[in-house]
Amino acid sequence: MPLLRYLQNLSTGRTILWCYFIWWMLSVVNHFDASPRIWLTSLGLSGIIGAALLISTQSGGRWVWPDRWVVFRLFLMPFCVSSFAALVKSADYVLVFPSSLRENAMGAGLITLFLLVVWAAKKAQAAKGMP
Repeated sequence: MPLLRYLQNLSTGRTILWCYFIWWMLSVVNHFDASPRIWLTSLGLSGIIGAALLISTQSGGRWVWPDRWVVFRLFLMPFCVSSFAALVKSADYVLVFPSSLRENAMGAGLITLFLLVVWAAKKAQAAKGMP
């Protein structure tokens, strides 16, 4: 099963990125605004900053393309950051946390559930003695 194998091989860094994505998705769901301006601005910033991040991965004189998922993340992260900032601008957030206990509990619960699923997948792999 590909999903199980993906979870079993998930690195700590990518697990953290998934937690960030869960938090972003919850904020989008709770504060969604259909205004095209927010989403187009976020796409524009994603293109500009993503290109700069892609350029920053290069060293030496020869261009080497990173893995396609690395490139995707380099463009996705600025999109998520800029859309998050635009959506929560007037939502009484303290840093990246909503003032609502319900929203914080929901986010913490979803992230905890995700972490438990990853932990269980890794435990199952270890129990089978798989690498």
